[in-house]
Amino acid sequence: MSEATGAKKTPLYDVHVEAKAKMVDFAGWLMPVKYGSEIDEHRAVRTAAGLFDVSHMGEIRVRGEGALDFLQGLTPNNVSRLKIGQAHYSGLLTAEAGYIDDLLVYRLAEDDFLLVVNASNIDDDFEHIVSQPHPGCEIENHSDRYALIALQGPKAPEILARVTDAELDGLAYYWFLQDQKVAGADCLISRTGYTGELGFELYLAPEDAPTVWRKLIEVGAADGLLPAGLGARDTLRLEAGMALYGHEINRTTTAYEAGLGWTVKLKKGDFLGSEVLARQKAEGVDRKLVGFEVKSKGIARQGHRILRDGEAVGEVCSGTFGPTLQKAIGTAYVPTELSEVGTELQIEVRKRVLDAEVVEMPFYKRS
Repeated sequence: MSEATGAKKTPLYDVHVEAKAKMVDFAGWLMPVKYGSEIDEHRAVRTAAGLFDVSHMGEIRVRGEGALDFLQGLTPNNVSRLKIGQAHYSGLLTAEAGYIDDLLVYRLAEDDFLLVVNASNIDDDFEHIVSQPHPGCEIENHSDRYALIALQGPKAPEILARVTDAELDGLAYYWFLQDQKVAGADCLISRTGYTGELGFELYLAPEDAPTVWRKLIEVGAADGLLPAGLGARDTLRLEAGMALYGHEINRTTTAYEAGLGWTVKLKKGDFLGSEVLARQKAEGVDRKLVGFEVKSKGIARQGHRILRDGEAVGEVCSGTFGPTLQKAIGTAYVPTELSEVGTELQIEVRKRVLDAEVVEMPFYKRS
């Protein structure tokens, strides 16, 4: 714990301090928000590569002969379709189908799974998971056993290839390689990320993280690799239309409202929240998450009111200036009848009203 703030430190804390990163308390962790310019870090990821410390994320191991059936009833996506070495995106839902959290599910072996959850929700997620009947399952919080480094950007494969003999060619999106060496350290190499770019996430022992981080910075410097902080991570994920817990999703939002219906597999059988989701799929939803572009000069931020003809119809979930797009963008829930692309909206920003328009999501797609 940091004496000053009570916040936890990741295994890379000293590396960030050495690099003169600006550190902030994020979800109870001291994390780098930026090392220099957030825009430079953002652009490095879009054009070359960026390196992120995401060791604050949580890892929960679920294994045993009952693990598959348990996860099928716990999460909306179809875990039975995962092959060993494959992962998918899913959710932890309430009985009312709201999000307790979103997560990744990794199939390590036939009856062995790793759940990766958000830093702010680790304890609540674990309590929720173990509170459900889980015969034939061993459930353990392994968050302290992992550091997690994300190497993201179009040059990520060639940079990573310099420090590993792993077969990266042909590693498809949401697949992973176990028991690999990266800069001499044991790693799980996952073809995943939160930026909308080509990239990898490296799961490794905490004590190995500083060595691997420094080696990647060293071998990637000539290609334009930069360490990147939370600021760039947020603008990158928003441009890519990726949901963030506490913004686009929470306990009051459902997958069909959030545009995440593709993660819901109703045909697999009952799971937590399935009754509500089946009804929403049949009847439709009253509101939908949309992306918007600000047409006036100004930036909308979380909590700003969305107006239509002077009447409040919602509020901003996320809002920023998109460095790749050179536009102010954001997300919001609006009544379904206002969710069509091209719909004009207004956003109340302090004492000003900004013009905005519903646009297609994601805002950015890599070529």
